[in-house]
Amino acid sequence: MQSQKMESVGRLAGGVAHDFNNLLSVINGFSELALDKLSAGDPLRANLEQIQRAGESAAGLTRQLLAFSRKQVFEMRVLDLNHVVGEMRPMLARLVGEDVEVRVEAKAECGMVRADPHQLEQVVMNLLVNSRDAMPNGGKLLMETACVELDENYANAHPDARAGHYVMLAVSDNGIGMDEETRRQAFEPFFTTKGVGKGTGLGLSMVQGIVTQSGGHIEVYSEPDHGTTFKIYLPRLEDAVADAGTPKAVPARGDGETVLVVEDHADMREYAATVLENYGYRVIKAENGGEALLLWEGEGKRAHIDLLLTDVVMPKMSGRELATRIEKLQPGIKVVFMSGYTEDAIAHHGILDAGIEFIQKPFRPVQLAAKVREALRPAVAPGSGSEVQGT
Repeated sequence: MQSQKMESVGRLAGGVAHDFNNLLSVINGFSELALDKLSAGDPLRANLEQIQRAGESAAGLTRQLLAFSRKQVFEMRVLDLNHVVGEMRPMLARLVGEDVEVRVEAKAECGMVRADPHQLEQVVMNLLVNSRDAMPNGGKLLMETACVELDENYANAHPDARAGHYVMLAVSDNGIGMDEETRRQAFEPFFTTKGVGKGTGLGLSMVQGIVTQSGGHIEVYSEPDHGTTFKIYLPRLEDAVADAGTPKAVPARGDGETVLVVEDHADMREYAATVLENYGYRVIKAENGGEALLLWEGEGKRAHIDLLLTDVVMPKMSGRELATRIEKLQPGIKVVFMSGYTEDAIAHHGILDAGIEFIQKPFRPVQLAAKVREALRPAVAPGSGSEVQGT
C-alpha cells in the first residue's frame, strides 16, 4: 500500500512539474530577455529581478518534484566518485559554515560508477545542507568513500537493495540526530521537522529519487544526540575508465542557420523562437508534428533546415516520431529534444539514449542557444584533429 501510494503521488508530482516547467520557461526566460535590455538604473529592473528570483525558486521546486517522482532525464557518464568528491571539496566549507569541521576520507582505487555528475552533486549538496541544519551550534562532518560488497542477507533486510559490488558514499555528522519514527519518515515527500516556511520536505525524497534512478540505494542511520549517517550505494563498474571532463564551452551565437521549432504550448513556442532569433538563427515555428511536416514540405525543399528543436510529449505525434520522419526526409538533420520530463519517449527509465541531444525545461536563453550551437557542430572522423560533436 505504501509503494502504491508513493507511485500515485509521484505520478501526480511529475505531471504537475511538467506543466509548470512550460510556464516557468516562459516566465523566467522572458524576464531574463527583458532584463538584458534594461540599464542598471532602470526603475523596472528591481521588479523584474524579483520576478526572476521567484521564478528560479519555483524552478528549483519543480526539479525536486521531478527527482522525487523519478521522471528526470539523466545524462549518464562513467565517473570516479573520489574525483567528484574531490572537486566539490573547496566549496564544502563555504556550504556548511566556519563552525563545522569538514573531513574527507576517500579510499584509493575504489572503482567507477555510472551517474549524472550534476545530479550526483545535487545529492551531496542536499545531504551536506541537511547535516548543517542538524548542527545549529557547529560540529563535525565526515564524507567518505569505500568499496563494499553487499551480500544476500543485507539485501533481504533492505528491500531496495540488491546483492553485489558497490561504491559507497557516506555523509556523517555529530548533530542532534533523529528518533526512530523520524528516521522512518525521513524520505517521505513533504515530511519535514523544520518550522513553517523553512523547508519543503522534498530534499531527502529528491535525494532518494536520484539515487534510485541511478541504480543505487540509500540508507540512513541515526540516534537522538548521536548524529546521523547517510550511506549511498552505487553499483561498481569493473574495468571501466572515467569519461572525459566537461567539454569545451561552445559559443552560443548562431550564423543564420534555420531552426524548425515544434512545440504545442504556444507561449513556450514563442519563447524558444524569440531566444533563437535573438541569437542569430532563422526560425520556423510549428504547433505540432503534422504542421511541422507540412512546413518541411514547403521550406525544407527550398531552404535547407539545419536543426529540428522539438518538444517530446505532444498530442497525436511525439517528438521522437516527428524526428524519425523528418530524418528520413532529410538525412543528417540535427535534432534537439526539449521537455519537462520524458517518460520513455527518448529515454529508458529516465536514462538518456546514446547520441540524443536534450535540454530540460525550464531553461535560460543562453542554455538553449548553447545547446543548439553544440548540436550544430560538425561531426568529423576520429583522429582528424577537428572538433567532434559532443554528446
